[in-house]
Amino acid sequence: MRAALWFLALFGAAVALALFAGNNQGTVTVFWPPYRVDLSLNLVVVLLLGGFTLLYAALRGLSALLQLPLQARRWRLQQKERAMHGALLDALSQMLAGRFLRARKAAESAIEQEKALEDARHGLPHGRQLRTLAHLVAAESSHALQDRSTRESHLQLALDSIPERGPASILELREGAQLRAARWSLDERDAGTALERLSALPAGTARRTLALRARLKATRLSHMTEQALETARLLGKHRAFSPAAAESIVRGLAVELINGAHDPSQLQRIWLGLESAERAMPEIAVQAAQRLSRLGGEAAQVRAWLLPVWERMVDPAQPALPDQQALKVVQALEASLEGLDAPWLARIEAAQQANPRDARLQYLSAVACMQRELWGKAQHLFAQAAQQLRDAPLRASAWRHLAELAGQRGDGAAAAHAWQQAALQRAAD
Repeated sequence: MRAALWFLALFGAAVALALFAGNNQGTVTVFWPPYRVDLSLNLVVVLLLGGFTLLYAALRGLSALLQLPLQARRWRLQQKERAMHGALLDALSQMLAGRFLRARKAAESAIEQEKALEDARHGLPHGRQLRTLAHLVAAESSHALQDRSTRESHLQLALDSIPERGPASILELREGAQLRAARWSLDERDAGTALERLSALPAGTARRTLALRARLKATRLSHMTEQALETARLLGKHRAFSPAAAESIVRGLAVELINGAHDPSQLQRIWLGLESAERAMPEIAVQAAQRLSRLGGEAAQVRAWLLPVWERMVDPAQPALPDQQALKVVQALEASLEGLDAPWLARIEAAQQANPRDARLQYLSAVACMQRELWGKAQHLFAQAAQQLRDAPLRASAWRHLAELAGQRGDGAAAAHAWQQAALQRAAD
């Protein structure tokens, strides 16, 4: 549509010009004594237009001639700029392809070309970012080649190229360089250096998933279990792992922290520092209870820590605990039945009566009866449990208790038989 309008306008102008020139009878007289020249007005107009065109063309030609050196210099700089970008792209491609020696060479070429452009006072608006990226590519390639000195040199040059204050796009490069440096240190199992570099990050950057993953690995390498546990919790909240993986990592760190306690007060502090969901995990609760028993903690405290796991184990509405976990719960409770109070005795008896075929509950109820000096009931339950238990340690312990009870009532033959069965179960175990 626009072209049609321009065509119509040009056609109209041509018609108007033809009418004007065809009907124009005007003349222009030039006096140059003693001469007189009469010229048609149309000719004068044509001569003026032609003169103007020739003068304009001459000036443009002269300007183009004078600009040739500048244009040639500009063309050379553009070629260098294209070569620099091409070298950087080639370095990235080679690094991703695993050709680290070629990648480092291409990155160093890009750095040289960028420096040449800066020396020629033709620095690019984004030249600093390109130079930093090239140094980081060279450092990453040197790390893959296990050339630590070259890596550190390029890393320092990259950090020196970035001011500590500036636009966000530039500061993100600095943060990225620090994160890469921390990961390089972790690859060398230098957890101390990695933690130093991570601590230099801004608070917001330090809470990113990549930084938290690096911090988790560094704290685990440094045996800083408490800090590792806090980091694992943050990663779980950020959904950096699957729920099962996050639970497994937190559980392992919590157990490690519990095993590192040296006295009941320290263990109590660790236990209170755990989250409620963590304290409800059977593995953590059982491990904490067993550790407290070994450290000489109060039996009532041990039973209190085991209570949520116990309620889950005896509740038919809850998923059944794995056999190994259930065995550990019974063993931990057995070790804490000294000074058994009436509420716990009632809990154990109620669970045993509700599950009369559960040999583990029979065994635990028998131990509770022994603690309350209910010898007859204890003997009856031990006798039932000893025939049904599938866990060799509990079977051996049941026969040992039967031998002790037989010895108390003076039945030597029964005691000898029970001791023999206990020895056989220990040998089988």
